[in-house]
Amino acid sequence: MKPSMFKRFVSYYGPHKGMLTLDMLASLLISVIGMVYPIVTNKMLNEYIPQKMYSTIVVAGCIVLGLYVLRLLLRYFVQYYGHIIGVRMQSQMRQDLFAHLQKLPFRFYDNHETGRIMTRITSDLFEVCELAHHGPENLLISSVMILLSFIYLATIDWILTLIIFACVPILLVVTMHYRKAMTRAFDDRRKSNATINAAVESSVTGIRVTKAFTNSKAEVEKFRVGDEEFVDSSKRAYDAMAKFHASTSFVTDVFNVFILIAGGLFLYAGRISFGDYSTFIVSVNLFINPVNMLIQFMEQFQNGVSGFRRFVEIMDEEPEAEDPEAIEMKGVAGEIEFRNVTYAYEDAKEVLHNVDLRLEKGKKLALVGPSGGGKTTLCHLLPNFYHLGEGDGTILIDGTDIRKFTLESLRRNVGIVQQDVFLFVGTIRDNILYGRPDATEEEMMEAARRANIHDYIMTLEKGYDTEIGERGVKLSGGQKQRISIARVFLKDPAILILDEATSALDNTTEVLIQQALDELCRGRTTLVVAHRLSTIRNADEIAVVMEGRIAERGTHEALMAANGTYRSLYALQFRENDLVE
Repeated sequence: MKPSMFKRFVSYYGPHKGMLTLDMLASLLISVIGMVYPIVTNKMLNEYIPQKMYSTIVVAGCIVLGLYVLRLLLRYFVQYYGHIIGVRMQSQMRQDLFAHLQKLPFRFYDNHETGRIMTRITSDLFEVCELAHHGPENLLISSVMILLSFIYLATIDWILTLIIFACVPILLVVTMHYRKAMTRAFDDRRKSNATINAAVESSVTGIRVTKAFTNSKAEVEKFRVGDEEFVDSSKRAYDAMAKFHASTSFVTDVFNVFILIAGGLFLYAGRISFGDYSTFIVSVNLFINPVNMLIQFMEQFQNGVSGFRRFVEIMDEEPEAEDPEAIEMKGVAGEIEFRNVTYAYEDAKEVLHNVDLRLEKGKKLALVGPSGGGKTTLCHLLPNFYHLGEGDGTILIDGTDIRKFTLESLRRNVGIVQQDVFLFVGTIRDNILYGRPDATEEEMMEAARRANIHDYIMTLEKGYDTEIGERGVKLSGGQKQRISIARVFLKDPAILILDEATSALDNTTEVLIQQALDELCRGRTTLVVAHRLSTIRNADEIAVVMEGRIAERGTHEALMAANGTYRSLYALQFRENDLVE
């Protein structure tokens, strides 16, 4: 773990210093109590039994039993409260990560799949939680036990102790040799796990499309490929881990061989007594057990570090840029101007070229033209979802560059109704109140009435408290659209963006929704993207957007009279005798 990462990891212990201190003290006592048994064993073999001190033998046994009861309680404390510390740290990291995700720009979500992001929040942080709990505890217990066992064994016979501890450098070399391989392998395993989660999220979300196109076999095959990638990366990870464990375990097994041979020779030579030799056999486990604990900790450490590294990767993503001196957007009239706007998405060609548009307050501007011409990009730039770079032009609202407004206040004054309506899991009430959570019941119902959805809601058994399912799956397209319109009514923005809001609806439903949209547009500056040209004939102005440029502008009548691109587009949708000039 790099120093900067280490500091960031340790910082999460801050709110839990008191509990962590108690946890470490309990761990220390557990280590110290572990030294009692071999000490008592030595006394038993060398003094109490040879001298027939029967009462002392019983007392010593009772003391050891009492200390073991205490260790039972200490172990419960360490296991429970240590995990609680880890869970709370995990919770804080998860909250920090989720809050940071809310601040990231659209371009981040353009490049990262939902399933992969979910993996960072769930399974990755679980491993971090385990490291947060067991890391300090295992390090302290093993370090103290190794130190105390060395001191105690040295008091029995320092030469025999040094012979045993000569194996430690070999253990360190083996550990360092396999550490890098384990790090790479576990990183790859996490990435493959994220791939599986992304595939599952995508497939489950699109299950209706899969069934409609009878493509279950293709989805199963895609999942199988991702799953095999996970299996392969797991094989590499477990191969590295197996080599690590096998090698380190062999080194610790050698300790016992050294004890057996060297201790036997020392006993034969009369250097140590049988009691000391027996104690040495028992006590050497005091050294081997913490060494094994450190070995097991290495696997946990690799998992935790890998998870924390992936956590840090997202936390280091730059949030949406905002002018440090940005001002609140207040008293919005709604005059909009695109001035010489040019824009290109990352690593792609320009989608807008020197666009100039002006829309007076309370007016409606319709954007029409072929798909991919740049209409939706203009809509995304207005609320600053994608940021214009220096020299890429300016977008102004009421004469002020939108980059000078705080993002929150800017977006609070811009309402958006899209073709692809997104509703959250929950009730109809939850989704309408999303427009303004502090609205009253009457304000919410009034918004629903104006969106032509109130009467339908009241026919439902639970009314506004009806659960709508994931992404509103229990509702029709028109019902979902009207709920989305209701929440914009509740938001009451000065500026409105309608991005193909009726293009996916049948004619009857479109009439209802068009009425709601007309009501919504009243008194607001409105930017409309439409493929159905019949819906925007009453717009104050129409702009034809082609290949990132404004090809034509004017009212419906003027553009029809000009006999240009707009008339050609209109002719494609209507018979010639239906043309209104």
